[in-house]
Amino acid sequence: MGALPIRKNDQVQVIAGRDKGKSGRVLEVVPEKKQVFVEHVNMIKRHTKPNPSKQIRGGILEKEGPIHVSNVALVCSECGPTRFQHRQMADGKKVRVCTKGHILDK
Repeated sequence: MGALPIRKNDQVQVIAGRDKGKSGRVLEVVPEKKQVFVEHVNMIKRHTKPNPSKQIRGGILEKEGPIHVSNVALVCSECGPTRFQHRQMADGKKVRVCTKGHILDK
């Protein structure tokens, strides 16, 4: 199973599902399941028991749930949500480039 095209700390926008239109930063990538966790998107409630030895208070916690990588689009700083390609620079470095030619990797 290869690496996913979306990486941690990328800016993405949700293009399908309950949270369509929301955007945020990728917090975590799970390549085995092809899923990503996006900041403030797909919020789920988790009922947690208190555990004083681990400093856990308990109650209902809200946290981000996973989203399939096909339901998010990478956001170009100049174009907005876009598809992208991989290109090799003159110095041999591989970068991601949006469809209009702007380099997405810093």
